Amino acid sequence: MGKVTGFLEIDRQDRKYRAAADRIRNFNEFVIPPSQKELRNQAARCMDCGIPYCHDSEGLRGCPVNNQIPDWNDMVYNRDWRQASINLHSTNNFPEFTGRICPAPCEESCTLNIIDQPVTIKSIECAIVDRAWKKGWIKPEITTAKTGNKIAVIGAGPAGMACAQQLARVGHDVHLYEKNAKAGGLLRYGIPDFKMEKHHIDRRVVQMEKEGVMFHYNAHVGDNISIDDLVDDHDAIVITGGAEMPRDLPIEGRELRGIHFAMDFLPQQNRRVGREALGEIEPILAGGKHVVVIGGGDTGSDCIGTSVRQGALSVTQLEIMPEPPEKENKALTWPNWPLKLRTSSSHEEGAEREFAVTTTKFEGKNGHVTRLACARVDEKFQPVEDSRFELKADLVLLAMGFISPVHEGLLERLGLDLDGRGNVVANTDDYRTSHHKIFTAGDMRRGQSLVVWAIREGRQAARSVDLTLMGKTNLPR
Repeated sequence: MGKVTGFLEIDRQDRKYRAAADRIRNFNEFVIPPSQKELRNQAARCMDCGIPYCHDSEGLRGCPVNNQIPDWNDMVYNRDWRQASINLHSTNNFPEFTGRICPAPCEESCTLNIIDQPVTIKSIECAIVDRAWKKGWIKPEITTAKTGNKIAVIGAGPAGMACAQQLARVGHDVHLYEKNAKAGGLLRYGIPDFKMEKHHIDRRVVQMEKEGVMFHYNAHVGDNISIDDLVDDHDAIVITGGAEMPRDLPIEGRELRGIHFAMDFLPQQNRRVGREALGEIEPILAGGKHVVVIGGGDTGSDCIGTSVRQGALSVTQLEIMPEPPEKENKALTWPNWPLKLRTSSSHEEGAEREFAVTTTKFEGKNGHVTRLACARVDEKFQPVEDSRFELKADLVLLAMGFISPVHEGLLERLGLDLDGRGNVVANTDDYRTSHHKIFTAGDMRRGQSLVVWAIREGRQAARSVDLTLMGKTNLPR
């Protein structure tokens, strides 16, 4: 490493945020990037640890795309930013996405995390790619050797975009079909702009178009586009439609107005920011309302930040799981992802958090929700006697995760084999479905997961498609 004793001499200093009172006034990103000097110092903390678990994606640890983290930390320390960008892009098509919204399992697996605070891997990754864009180092990788194969990728989320880009770069004629008006999937319509502004997606789309990817928007395969025609007209199909079936809460009062899935609420605001038409759908707004978010994950956190920016009177987040410890027992958990209390920037902006709580009933007036009947739960998630209480609510957002891909339409028409959770069956050796011409990757195959896993699976599925069609491949696994 560039500075062998750096981890002994330098303390962890991560990115800072603009003050909450300022950032909640708009939907812009609010991270304050460190200086190059600060980043170089942080890169110097990377140890010569022998076995860098940070880029070993085994189970619940490390980086799923196998970023060569110690290598580009060393390059940043030695001020070789351009080579760091080349190295970073060799494993990750879109590091500006992961550098903003990945929860960074790599940092939890950092060897330094055993006895100290981990290296600021996520911040350094983001700084490398942002600098590369600013300097004009990121160019379309255009091939002149065409294979003559035509491939359709269905779903322009991170898995579909990564898959399409990889296939186009080795000469295939790639058509990417997206049901929405723009590419990005949940990156665009589910992740709020204050976490990732959408121009990051737009410039990757421009890059991919120059590399030969043909984007087809408002093209809902299985609805206004025939899947049978696509199968007939293409040499291979890759379906990367995500896992969009939300988990519901079918209790008394669920039919009341004012109760919505998070993924009905968040995309509306993203479309407003992106100046997309909302159509004739009912506007869902938190301004002037008491908001209750049911679900304690990242989507629930995004609902909090969005509600605060819209002017909610109050925001309360309910989580059925017990409150985790503030710090993990590293001797027991490292290098795996630990269960510990995580406080997001949105939580800091103003939200009450309630753990070990279940909602037993929605109550309303004139057909609209007005309050929730709740109860504390025990370790078996059963209501505790005499623990019932009520919460005022004008807007309830269900953010309890996703259970499977949507089956109606595309999957129903194809009749592909599904696993016990309703995901499309395919292994990680070849990503083939039960249809000889169709492959799948991302959340549609593995279930609800992280953007970095979607990119990994998209890349690996592209390799499998190329190998199947060409008999050999130089795409990385």
